[in-house]
Amino acid sequence: MTGNEIVHGNCDDIAPGLYTVAGAAGLMGTSALRRLHGAPGVNVRAVYHRRKPLIEGDSIELVQADLRDEEACRAVCSGTDYVFMFAGILSTAAVLARDPVAHIIDNVAMTTRMMQAAYESRVKTFVWLSSSTGYPQQVSSLTEDDMFHGDPPAGYFAVGWYSRYIEKLAQHYAQHVPNPLQVVMLRPTTIYGEYESFDLDECHMLPALVRKTIKRMNPIEVWGDGEQKRDLIYADDVLTACLLAMRQSEPYQVYNVGAGVQYSVEDLLRTIIEQDGYANARVEYRMDRPSAPVRRELDLARSRAVLGFRPQTSIEDGIRRMIHRCRKLYGVPVLEEAK
Repeated sequence: MTGNEIVHGNCDDIAPGLYTVAGAAGLMGTSALRRLHGAPGVNVRAVYHRRKPLIEGDSIELVQADLRDEEACRAVCSGTDYVFMFAGILSTAAVLARDPVAHIIDNVAMTTRMMQAAYESRVKTFVWLSSSTGYPQQVSSLTEDDMFHGDPPAGYFAVGWYSRYIEKLAQHYAQHVPNPLQVVMLRPTTIYGEYESFDLDECHMLPALVRKTIKRMNPIEVWGDGEQKRDLIYADDVLTACLLAMRQSEPYQVYNVGAGVQYSVEDLLRTIIEQDGYANARVEYRMDRPSAPVRRELDLARSRAVLGFRPQTSIEDGIRRMIHRCRKLYGVPVLEEAK
């Protein structure tokens, strides 16, 4: 895409004030800007590092900053009411295979400094997306209380413990310091959407499969045996869960968030191929390449009961939007049979 988008999102029940959205050019940051832009009484400080956000408007202030720097964090949190901490480097299989530690060091620096800056600035609510990578490997559905019952799986060991550390630090700010900071902590399943990266060197499994399909790779290479199962949740639905949780009065909140449906990689690829009209596609499963644990299932009872949260976007609709945007990004016309 060339140029920025100006949109008006769903403005229902959004508290007025100044929102700092860190990572405003990323998947969750874009969802936040789309929803917040145009909401009555809402102004947004959209913080990005290198790539400018896609969403702009009169109520959005664009701020370029390196959040590894303490003073930069203080500047973007100054005077703000709410912080959405969506900045960070993805821990995808491709990234972890190249270097399992370096990006985690940067993520620790960014998240801890933003939390301290939010505390110093007396921010009302700090929202951070934790990760299901912190959960131990087990067969049964994982509740919020299971997070610290054993180590994360080997492939997620470092990133899982990063998530656990940030959660405990957040709990400290929310419960054990003077003038505590209200913290909303969500543990989402795999987040996806059309505004994430389709770069094969860094992206998640689903956008990688979409990119390979529209490029008509032959064969389409899949890391693992295709039997790995994932609960995927659309980014805008995650943003809805964030806004619902912000209405709660508890100083420290943790919720599992997901769609509640498990899809195998093979099933997802079949859906992509069918929607994009790739006849006679061949698939090659690469057991020699790194892949994620076979299954991760979260218990969603708490977010459903307390927040009343139910995702609204079907996997078919989400994939359709990803295909259309990926084709637009790379200049590939949308096929008539795929519309």
